Amino acid sequence: MEFSVTDREFTLFQRLIYKLAGICLADSKQPLLVGRLQRRLNHYGFTSFTQYYRFLAGGEHPDEVQIMVDLLTTNETYFFREPTHFDFLRDEVLARRRSATLFRIWSAASSSGEEAYSMAMVLAEHLPDAPWEVFGSDISTRVLAKARTGRYPMERHEGIPPEFLGRYCLKGVRSQAGSFMIAPEIREHVSFEQINLTRPVDAAVGHFEVIFLRNVMIYFDPETKRQVVANLLPHLKPGGHFIVGHSETLNGITEALQIVRPTIYRKP
Repeated sequence: MEFSVTDREFTLFQRLIYKLAGICLADSKQPLLVGRLQRRLNHYGFTSFTQYYRFLAGGEHPDEVQIMVDLLTTNETYFFREPTHFDFLRDEVLARRRSATLFRIWSAASSSGEEAYSMAMVLAEHLPDAPWEVFGSDISTRVLAKARTGRYPMERHEGIPPEFLGRYCLKGVRSQAGSFMIAPEIREHVSFEQINLTRPVDAAVGHFEVIFLRNVMIYFDPETKRQVVANLLPHLKPGGHFIVGHSETLNGITEALQIVRPTIYRKP
């Protein structure tokens, strides 16, 4: 069955996704909402978005709420996206590091894991004699499940430096032909967890030398941006770096960080 959404119904979903994930769903996204959610209406035999909204808002179906959030969140990513940030990690952060203590880095909007594994390859290459960990988080359980497999279609390898591709990736064979997998010695240093960045982050997550929060704040309004950054900053070590996407800025969002260069900040 094909569906349409009324302006009133769309407003209800705008408010719901904002409440749940802090995401501002623009009015122009009505076709996206219909396209991504109409299968769920068909699944339950609903005849309108109002019925589905009431089903979600009743509080008795948290698993379906998570499915809705998964479907409405955008998860575009790829390996070594915005490579100047990985250059900075290699040339400025790791090259100047003199400590042999555990180095931890957080991919705070990790999607299906490409960013986290890109970080891991850089750390494996440049911290051969020191312990390191990569922590990835996302609000979407669907993309986190993909990230944990460490397996990607072969066409997704673009962006990975050839030497890393040969050293840290395994080509799929037989039933896995057409895909590649991140090598076990990389995956064992990478963990993923569902985190809603608009809410306080559990202290057990620990502290990090570097936090990447890239290409996610464009979906937040100014107040939500301030809240998200405030939730993450207690987990950044003094002297640590906080990195946002090239279309993002922390101007007017926080005064707790010093700008190093556009999109790269440091905690005093």
